[in-house]
Amino acid sequence: MDNCITTIKELKPLLDTANHTDVKVAEGNVDMREFIAGLLSYHPWWIVFLFRIRAVLVRILGLVKHSNPGKVTALRPEDVPLTPGETAAFFIVRFAGENAYWVAETPPDKHLGAHIGVVMEPVKENINRFHVITIVHYKHWTGPVYFNLIRPFHHLVIRRMMKAALKEKT
Repeated sequence: MDNCITTIKELKPLLDTANHTDVKVAEGNVDMREFIAGLLSYHPWWIVFLFRIRAVLVRILGLVKHSNPGKVTALRPEDVPLTPGETAAFFIVRFAGENAYWVAETPPDKHLGAHIGVVMEPVKENINRFHVITIVHYKHWTGPVYFNLIRPFHHLVIRRMMKAALKEKT
């Protein structure tokens, strides 16, 4: 696990009990709020299509039915919430530190709980390294079944979201 991630004390209980954790890293000339806004605003047609496929899994596995995201409004950096309990896209902010880290959770579900986090590490002037962490806790036998079915898509989606978040400033 990346050292900058393990130094965040609020992450320790989540990491210690996780069934699955992955970290992806990228560098760019954006700040943390710009990165998170770009990450959460990325919503191409194929992700909407993946949510339609998820709806089939929901019926088969008897999972909690969440509304599928339609057209997502672009999140502005200044609107990225840092207060616990506030929402960003469909995530609920759990804890955050300005220009340091941001961790949010998916809505409650019976099969698994998932957190997404961004930890920023300044590298050099105007360049930051972003560690995007996914933490999954299984709650029911359907948790690992569901997650292993979506895992390849999860990696693809997160990488594409990160790439979109690092697009050059205009």
